[in-house]
Parts: sequence; structure tokens; C-alpha cells
Amino acid sequence: MTTPRPMTKDVILSAFGGESMAHMRYLIYSDIAEKEGFPNVARLFKAIAFAEYVHARNHHNRLRDFHEDAKVVAGAPIGPGSTSKNLEHAINGENYEVEEMYPVFIEIAKFQRDESTVRSFIWALEAEKIHAELYKEAKEYVDRKEDWPLKGKVWICSVCGYTHVGDDAPDKCPICGASKEMFEGF
Repeated sequence: MTTPRPMTKDVILSAFGGESMAHMRYLIYSDIAEKEGFPNVARLFKAIAFAEYVHARNHHNRLRDFHEDAKVVAGAPIGPGSTSKNLEHAINGENYEVEEMYPVFIEIAKFQRDESTVRSFIWALEAEKIHAELYKEAKEYVDRKEDWPLKGKVWICSVCGYTHVGDDAPDKCPICGASKEMFEGF
């Protein structure tokens, strides 16, 4: 594994910062959803917070050869609101990562021939697509004053952050190939 070049390092730092903030934001949103009487939405936020942690950890691992302080610039909606508003923020954040951030970051890492970073970014991108759809679905219910009708668990691959809803985790992660044992259930 090669040490990222400066331009790739900058985008890894931005991705790390964004994923770290998403992790914390979703934990806060989970508490709000629980208090507002949406326990399944709270579970969804908590599960996806774990997926965002996985993404942040994977990006951070790409920075293991750097031993310096760094300032990170990462955009994020700040200031929690109602569960409906928090879902809207989450959808917008996930869509930004899917439509703008990760496609550009992937091209930078490809240009600099950093396959490990490309992989980390693609894993995150594919999971973020799922997160956006789950949040959209949950928001439709919350806007009708109903909890999201979660059947089973929200399963998160602890290797790449892939997210699956159901009674059981998949036998093999469709993004990274990790085995069923690598999934965390929420």
C-alpha cells in the first residue's frame, strides 16, 4: 500500500472529516428520534452512524503514514431539528456524497494511481446510495407521524459499511465480499 500523494491526502482528510461528523450527527439524530417516539428511525440512525464510522476508519487507515496535525474542511448541516428535519439533512448529506463528493474524490485517487484509496471511496459511495434511499423511505413515514416499519434488523458490514435491512445479514457482502460474520446488527 502506497502513501497517498498530497492531493489525494487532502481529499482523504475531507472524506474522513465528513464521515466523522456524519457519525456523530446520526447518533444525535438517533437520540432525538427516540425521544420523539420513532424507535425504528432511531435504530436506523444508530446503524448508519456505525456505517459512517466504518467509512471514517477506512479513510483514516489510508492516512497511517502521516504524523502531523491537519485542518479538515468538510461541509455538514449543523443544528439538529425534528426527526423529519434531521432525515431531510441526512438525505441531503448522503446525496451530496453520492452525486458530488465521492465521484470527484474517486477520480482524483484514480488519477494519482492510489487503488487503496479508490477502494475506500467506492465502498463508501455504494453504501451512501443505500443510506439515502433508507432515509427517504423513513422520512415518508415520519412525515405521516408514523414510525418506519422496520422488519428485522439493520445490518452493517464492518469492513465497508454496506447496509442491509432484513431478518438476517447476507451470506456475503455485495460490496466488499466480507462474510456474514463481519456484519453488525442493529
